[in-house]
Amino acid sequence: MNLSDLNKIALAMVTPGKGILAADESSGTIKKRFDAIKVDSTEDNRRDYREMLFRSQEAMSKYISGVILYDETIWQNAKDGTPLVKLIEQAGAIPGIKVDEGTQALPNCPGELVTVGLDKLAERLKKYYERGARFAKWRAVIDIGPRIPTQTAIRANAHALARYAALCQAAQIVPIVEPEVLMDGDHDIDRCYEVTQRVLNRTFQELRVQRVALEGMILKPNMAISGKKCPKHAPVQEVAEKTIRLLKSCVPAAVPGIAFLSGGQSDEEATAHLDAMNKIGNLPWRLTFSYGRALQAAPQKAWSGKPDNVPAGQRAFSHRARMNGLASTGNWEAGLEKQAA
Repeated sequence: MNLSDLNKIALAMVTPGKGILAADESSGTIKKRFDAIKVDSTEDNRRDYREMLFRSQEAMSKYISGVILYDETIWQNAKDGTPLVKLIEQAGAIPGIKVDEGTQALPNCPGELVTVGLDKLAERLKKYYERGARFAKWRAVIDIGPRIPTQTAIRANAHALARYAALCQAAQIVPIVEPEVLMDGDHDIDRCYEVTQRVLNRTFQELRVQRVALEGMILKPNMAISGKKCPKHAPVQEVAEKTIRLLKSCVPAAVPGIAFLSGGQSDEEATAHLDAMNKIGNLPWRLTFSYGRALQAAPQKAWSGKPDNVPAGQRAFSHRARMNGLASTGNWEAGLEKQAA
């Protein structure tokens, strides 16, 4: 493992003013997104949609540092035969790959899941590296509910994340470590804080046990935020302050950067929260975005599967990428959203 090269890539992924596009929706997830805009989820349509994003010159070159791809996408070529990976590289961004194989029920833990995909991961990483991937992603899913998460679920998922991260570094690939505490419940921000703290502490414990070099990884956590069904939603400033306090208590300064997931927040909420955290400033790591839906909902709608709408889709993508790019340096203002509209 060449740690100095891994560290260079990790730092490039969190370049100030740029963030990561999560375009790694599984076939099932992208079908749901396409159903919402009445587009058939065929291989060609999925390719055309992602090609539209990767050819958005302004967004990709100015605001996107890397793109997380799905297995299907990393092997696809654009309409003109150029590998999609090459389009990403030509824009100056780094190709990455989602390597987990989804979740399974965790034995003896009703309602809890564990992420799978460690078998044969070493061989898959070699192939992905040859194809151009320089970072990878693995998502663990922790739900909050009555009597969950259990310590069993937290430990099983943290252990798998750490094993994955060690395998990535051995393959000269930067791991994005993503322990996601879901915002689906009716819990308040303090319950989210407490669970996320347990999850992050355990994750870093396991990363040390597996001898993962913290300088050669990126953390992709959730924010400390109220559950979707919580009657009282914490305001932006509270989310920012509590998330920063949480991270300072759990995340070693050796980690180069933290790229948040949007996790079901609206486009503007995800941007506002990131901006408020960067306005607090004076942090040991860079804070940026690794958004899927919060970058893609607007371009998907604008595009709606019609070739004539590609420029409109690209404009919508560039706008969201720019807003989040500004938020990653604490320079976003709500007024900028209105101007574009």
